[in-house]
Amino acid sequence: MSDARRSRVALVTGAARGIGAAIAARLAAEGHPVVLADVLDEVEATATVLRAAGHEARAIRLDVSDEDAVAGLPGLLGDWWDRLGVLVNNAGISPKAEGRARRVRDTPAEEWRWVLEVNLTGAFLASRACIPPMAARRWGRIIMIASQAARTKSRIAGAHYAASKSGLLGLARSLAVELGPEGITANSVAPGRIDTPMARAAAPGADAAFLADTPLGRAGSPEEVAAVVAFLASDDASYLNGAILDVGGGSFMP
Repeated sequence: MSDARRSRVALVTGAARGIGAAIAARLAAEGHPVVLADVLDEVEATATVLRAAGHEARAIRLDVSDEDAVAGLPGLLGDWWDRLGVLVNNAGISPKAEGRARRVRDTPAEEWRWVLEVNLTGAFLASRACIPPMAARRWGRIIMIASQAARTKSRIAGAHYAASKSGLLGLARSLAVELGPEGITANSVAPGRIDTPMARAAAPGADAAFLADTPLGRAGSPEEVAAVVAFLASDDASYLNGAILDVGGGSFMP
């Protein structure tokens, strides 16, 4: 583990379980002090497991859609704030009705707004808040966890989810242009079907058609997504900026 990684705190939103927990674990294993942020109580237990393994890990309760809460990040991170080097915008929701996404014509406006507030506005608020300590050190990595639903059609995700994840790709590109001169890169990861609690909430049989069209013939694991994120957070990815990395077993090929 390099001293550079030990000096670069990584903040992962939506880190209590699933992809976020796997990302936090991988970044911790790579040597980063990790802050796990989530609205779920289990985020503390997830951080405890990392600490028990000898890693530096802290848990904070954070609703990324709450502007005041996000503005309080410097206080929540305390002495780690000035060392912040990596932000992974992973927090996201995908509401379903009996395991299936509602059609646009049946989607309540309040549900639409809720998904965009968490998935897209939350990433904007977190990114905006985290720019100053990265810019001060002239080094930073902002990583969006988007979705294959942002890249092509989806019969599983709702329109609000697809729209919010598409927005993340545009936000990352804008940040890449704006922050590149300050030594900060912004990239996106677009997972396909990953075996997570969110994916398991889909209606029975919803995965079958998706996996039938996936050359590898299986769902991915959170750890496979985390490995790509760890690469983007490293010095080896120093010339990747504004990129989208698809992690879907070949189910989408641009």
